[in-house]
Amino acid sequence: QVQLVESGGGLVQAGGSLRVSCEASGRTLSGYGMGWFRQAPGKEREFVATITWSGSSTYYADFVKGRFTIYRDNAKNTVYLQMNSLKPEDTAVYSCAASHRQGIATIARMYEYWGQGTQVTVSS
Repeated sequence: QVQLVESGGGLVQAGGSLRVSCEASGRTLSGYGMGWFRQAPGKEREFVATITWSGSSTYYADFVKGRFTIYRDNAKNTVYLQMNSLKPEDTAVYSCAASHRQGIATIARMYEYWGQGTQVTVSS
């Protein structure tokens, strides 16, 4: 079992930056692909970004390309999502997830383990 705990969410003004973290316990994350998803009130959960187990490949949703960066530190068992140029429409609960898949995974059902999420609110 892998337990995932997100942190770093909060309130930020539009145009600002925030970094959310996802720390794992129970097992090392080095064998897992990792992803970030988000869900805004009244909306479906949507894919944000993913990174392969080695960190050699990343993939982003179009609406965050150039603004968000996913990266990982396997020694710290932690994955990060650096969010820059935030917009009010980025307001959502951000959740991380772990997948046994070795390649890029953009669909929620490809992930076996999920964190509880952290709230990110961007004010206009």
